[in-house]
Amino acid sequence: MARMGFLLEKEFKQFIRNALLPKLVIMFPILVMLIMPWVATMEVKNVAVTVVDNDRTQLSHRLVDKIAASGYFDMQPLVAGYRAGEQDISTGRADIVIEIPQGMERNIESGQNVALQISANAVDGMKGGIGSNYLVSIINDFVAELGADRGDETAPAGALSVLYLYNPTLNYRFFMIPALMIILVITIGGFLPALNIVSEKEIGTIEQINVSPVRKWEFILAKLIPYWIMGVVIFSLALLLAYWIYGLAPAGSLLTIYAAAVLFTIVMSGVGLIVSNYSSTMQQSMFIMFFFAVLFILMCGLFTPVASMPAWAQVIASLLPPRYFIEILRSVYLKGSGIAELYEQFLFLAGFAVLFSVGAVLSYQKRG
Repeated sequence: MARMGFLLEKEFKQFIRNALLPKLVIMFPILVMLIMPWVATMEVKNVAVTVVDNDRTQLSHRLVDKIAASGYFDMQPLVAGYRAGEQDISTGRADIVIEIPQGMERNIESGQNVALQISANAVDGMKGGIGSNYLVSIINDFVAELGADRGDETAPAGALSVLYLYNPTLNYRFFMIPALMIILVITIGGFLPALNIVSEKEIGTIEQINVSPVRKWEFILAKLIPYWIMGVVIFSLALLLAYWIYGLAPAGSLLTIYAAAVLFTIVMSGVGLIVSNYSSTMQQSMFIMFFFAVLFILMCGLFTPVASMPAWAQVIASLLPPRYFIEILRSVYLKGSGIAELYEQFLFLAGFAVLFSVGAVLSYQKRG
């Protein structure tokens, strides 16, 4: 125990004496939680819309005003014809062109069908698709309002009522913030251990450890414990910022969240030390960890659902630890799930934690 205490003291002193790392561990989570939830979003706003109003009646003006009042669109000046609207899209002045046909008001009053055309710039498929869906929803509301104004009681009969469970306001930040917490643990809890042993190789201090009576498991455990503590501290800071800034509090138990966070921190620190053990230089360890970080972020369901991936990609995702942590975190945060509902994810995380911790010990070659 005394030997372990000296090793831990050495690790903490090395960390504190570093001019950059203590500041990075504090400032990086703050900057990520302050900036990323506002820019990493699937919400689409300021969609540029050009209207071709061939009807030019009070009803068409009312429709244009309703679209403008929604707050999602940046209305461009009216143009005379559809070709002018296409020109706006080709030059980048518009994302969507909506063409109101001539005789729209007359046809609606006589009970005839009216066909409005929406043309979207699909170069940015997400912006064009979501913006078009917003427009369709607004037009449907407009038609329902017209039916109510005419006293048409049959118009709302076929309307659908959608109940959004767990995230009733469809706030995309509530979906993204748990993912950002995981990215913080991946970057800090994975990259710093990956630089640890290999940095001692480069400066030569590893040779002093190799000729000492320190056992492999003692040396690796002393390397892991500080990063376990740092990972929990970083995660706690992210939890507090999510609550203070965005009002996002978990619907479930904090103990469940912390149990998963501790397991995932152990996993990532083990991955980092294994990479460090097999790397000869800091550049090698950085490139290898960057590869794993990109793999974890893109294939574990942080931004896109795993179920939407091809079958072969889903198999790979099932072998990646962050997949199970993100499922736990989002389920507890948004649905209030407990360990009883998430025991499979916890078992996978615990298995990965044991696997990578043992791998970190076995992959370290002590040469005295």
